[in-house]
Amino acid sequence: MNAKADGPETTSDIRRAQILAAAIEVIIERGFPETRISDVAARSGVSPALVVYYFKTKAHLLSEAMRQSENEWYAEISRRVSEVGPAAKRLQEIVAMTCLPSPTRYSAKQNRTDESGLDDSWIVWLDLWSQALRDPHLRRVREEFDEHFRGTIREIVRDGIAAGEFLPINGSDFAISYAALLDGLAIQITLNDPEVSPQKALSLAMLNASEQLGFVWEDVAQYPERTEMPDLPRPNSSSGPA
Repeated sequence: MNAKADGPETTSDIRRAQILAAAIEVIIERGFPETRISDVAARSGVSPALVVYYFKTKAHLLSEAMRQSENEWYAEISRRVSEVGPAAKRLQEIVAMTCLPSPTRYSAKQNRTDESGLDDSWIVWLDLWSQALRDPHLRRVREEFDEHFRGTIREIVRDGIAAGEFLPINGSDFAISYAALLDGLAIQITLNDPEVSPQKALSLAMLNASEQLGFVWEDVAQYPERTEMPDLPRPNSSSGPA
């Protein structure tokens, strides 16, 4: 009896996920303004009425597609940071998942990355940001996602300070500026900026963090497109915070 009761819910979840995957594909191909509910329905093999039943509006469909993407991304972040101890290594995992190709972040076409080196979900992020300027619902969703990202960074900084790995800086201010830096670098990578490769972006982001937080980035030698490692004060040194 339990299996029978669970059947409709499981089928509904699968269908919902199929619609979200189709929505991402269509938005990537056409852009959000040119995407129609009927296009998503045709791509997912359901009726437009069913898409409206699940998501009500196109804006809600976009926000839910991004929410699924974010949930999968944070699940992968949790798995990866649980495998490393030092706070600096955990921060590097977040930078790597933001700047480097990752098959785990939700994207269209079987999670294949494009020539920019990042997966397709960043294209949808650009649409979300632009639509959030005028749509109150998407504005709230954007704020929710950004606060989640900053909160993840704040937690790592707090743990690093408590462990004596980082200088005692203002973690909230760092999270705001660092999240903005990572977003900006990801945009440049997505737009195929010839000056900003994924490896270069990771290197710049980690060197920025090491300078502000006062740790030595131990993996700097793994990234050929790097600048010189600055001579930094250590958290437990007599020199203290800069």
